[in-house]
Amino acid sequence: MASSTAPRMPGETGYVNPRGIPQAPFIEVVEDYVRSRDQVESVLQSFQEMLSKYKYMEMSTLRRAASLREKIPDIQKTLDSVLFLDSKRNSDDSTLSTTFELNDTLYAKANITPTDTVYLWLGANVMLEYPIGEATDLLTSKLNAAKESLKTCQEDLEFLRENITTVEVNTARVYNWDVQQRREEKQAAAVK
Repeated sequence: MASSTAPRMPGETGYVNPRGIPQAPFIEVVEDYVRSRDQVESVLQSFQEMLSKYKYMEMSTLRRAASLREKIPDIQKTLDSVLFLDSKRNSDDSTLSTTFELNDTLYAKANITPTDTVYLWLGANVMLEYPIGEATDLLTSKLNAAKESLKTCQEDLEFLRENITTVEVNTARVYNWDVQQRREEKQAAAVK
């Protein structure tokens, strides 16, 4: 990918987080990274490309985290309902009287008889009947997976924000180095 004369691209070598996001290297000494002013433009362009990739990944991860934040309460509410039905099934009550929402302002009363099964919406207009024990296990595993995925998203967001900052600092350092080199060249030309 990089030739011996071209500068090393950011993230080409080094740490990659468990989800495959490369870590941007921090440039401590610009001269070690950029050999001449001829390379400055390509280095700045590579940093801009890396920055846009990190920002795209950040936006994608933010959307995924927002989606998970919406889903987790729904899964928890469904799990609580299944657990409630299970507790009523094991009690001495023959029926459960309840009011449920049909629409935003429309409610209906219902008597629910104890049952050993529940119906769960799985998505894409698919509903399946599950025994209450299996439904509880399924919802618990889905809830745990969603919470773990949200935790992973938070870790990725932190990692991406650190890398965005690193790339921005690197860009500023290379740009400032280029400005300094131009000044030195002008001063050297003025002395001659």
